[in-house]
Amino acid sequence: MHWVFPVLKYKPFLWLLLFVNLLGTIYGYIWYLPQLRNTPSQFLIFVPDSPTASLFFCFVLIAFLLNRNWPIFEVLAIITLFKYGVWAVVMNLLTLWVSGDLPWEGYMLMVSHGAMAVQGILYSSYYKVKMWHLVVGAVWTIHNDIIDYVYMQFPVYSRLYEYIQNIGYFTFWLSLISIAIAYFYTQKTTRKQISLS
Repeated sequence: MHWVFPVLKYKPFLWLLLFVNLLGTIYGYIWYLPQLRNTPSQFLIFVPDSPTASLFFCFVLIAFLLNRNWPIFEVLAIITLFKYGVWAVVMNLLTLWVSGDLPWEGYMLMVSHGAMAVQGILYSSYYKVKMWHLVVGAVWTIHNDIIDYVYMQFPVYSRLYEYIQNIGYFTFWLSLISIAIAYFYTQKTTRKQISLS
C-alpha cells in the first residue's frame, strides 16, 4: 500500500484527478438539471448530492496543488464522497433488482461513484481536519438528509419511489457510518505532509 502515496502526491496525477473530478462534477449537475428546475430555491444547494461532493474534492485538490490545506472542504469531501459514492452504487443495484434492467449509464455511475467513495479516504492522511470541522461536516450531512427525506428533495430514481422510506432509513445510517469513517481517518491515523513531487 505504501507505493500508493508517492503517486497520490505526483503533481501531474493531481492535475489529472482534478480534471476528471471537474468533468464528473459538471456531468453531475447536468444530470440533476431536470430536478433542479422543479426545486424550490431554498433547497437548490442541497439537491445535487454527488456533484457537490466531487466539487468539495476539487477544492481539496486545488489546495494541495497550492501546497495548502482547506480543512472544511477536506471534511465535507471525505464524508460526502463516501456517503454518496456508496449510496449511488446501492441505488443502481436496487434499480437493477427492482426492474431487472439497468442502462449502460447505470453501470458507468456505479464505477465512477465507487471510485468517489475511495478517493476521499485515499487522501485523508494529508488532511488537517480538527474536531470542529468534523462537527460542521456532520451537521451538513444530517441536515442534507432532513432536506432529502423530510422535505422530499431526494434524488429522483422513479422506479424506487415506493421504497423511499426504506431508502431514507438506509441513508441516515449511511450518513452516520460516513461521519465515523471521517472521524477515524482524520483523527485517529498518522498525518502526512502533502509535499508534491
